[in-house]
Amino acid sequence: MVQRKGVFSEPRVAPPIALSDIRKWGIAVYWPETPPKLHWDEDYARTTRHGGVIAPLDFNPFAWPIDREPPTSGRATAAGAGVGTRGMNGGQTEEYYAPMKSGDVISSTTGLTEWTERQTRLGLTLFTTTETRWTNQDGELVKVKKSIGIRY
Repeated sequence: MVQRKGVFSEPRVAPPIALSDIRKWGIAVYWPETPPKLHWDEDYARTTRHGGVIAPLDFNPFAWPIDREPPTSGRATAAGAGVGTRGMNGGQTEEYYAPMKSGDVISSTTGLTEWTERQTRLGLTLFTTTETRWTNQDGELVKVKKSIGIRY
């Protein structure tokens, strides 16, 4: 693990974001209400500081992959097969930066950033933090997601 700390994966690259993807995502997440005009009305959005339609913060350009990555081996499950193979999701946080717009190409890299080991009622427990960073085609940071994994 020491050698993996702070080492980020090769980037995954999403297809260019289409305006219709943003509109559909906005309709879905705000349903049954009408989404804010910033997510669908080009004329209105041009008058804002963004200069055009932007995606809702939770928009995911990786939601419809053509090629799926194979599951990683050694993935922890609640049932597990013994100490260190049992695991659960410890939650996540997301920080948002540059907004995503039509035409943007988003890249994603993931890396292990920290870990701690503690004695819990489940026994010796490892808490890992994995960070996923999204950037756009201009290298601007779009989103940082920190996920906590718990193995016991």
